[in-house]
Amino acid sequence: MISPELFNEFVRNRRSVFPDQMEAGKKVNEHIIHEILTNALWAPNHGHEEPWHFIVFSGEGLKKLAHFQSELYKAEAGESFKEGSYQKLQTNPLKASHVVAITMRRSKKKSIPEIEDIEAVACAVENIYLSVTAYGLGGYWTTGGVTYYESAKLFFNLGENDKLLGFFYIGHVSSPSGRSRRSPINEKVSWVNE
Repeated sequence: MISPELFNEFVRNRRSVFPDQMEAGKKVNEHIIHEILTNALWAPNHGHEEPWHFIVFSGEGLKKLAHFQSELYKAEAGESFKEGSYQKLQTNPLKASHVVAITMRRSKKKSIPEIEDIEAVACAVENIYLSVTAYGLGGYWTTGGVTYYESAKLFFNLGENDKLLGFFYIGHVSSPSGRSRRSPINEKVSWVNE
């Protein structure tokens, strides 16, 4: 067991590490990725449905993801197309060791609201974040790019009621993030004692 003080410090020092802060070309051991994703599977979820499914891109798979998402963006952006966004979609995956597509496979139990499946996947992603931090790696959950494009579902083998919830970048850190800030607890927590 770890002490509560050590755990508190660990959680409060977790940071997002963006693709530009990752050491491009330096690979994370597959065993570590396996352990990180195993930790994700232990997230709480309603009815033991385990609605998460992760698709891991590495090696040449990163190029496949980069090509798919940049070209889909180009095809669907219309008047809101930005060359800078297109270029980022082409290059950002190549800066990471692994990119994990985060998907939600809708529960078969009709009694479970969709939002609870989404919340369970978010809990799994927090486990990924904490695991990446524990291994001394960098991680970043992005919901940009093609995340909410209905037309992206086929590429990720998602059904009509399933959802793509973003991408988690994992890599070695070349330049760490600075200290983060949070609002004081009294601004975010209300107590009802009577």
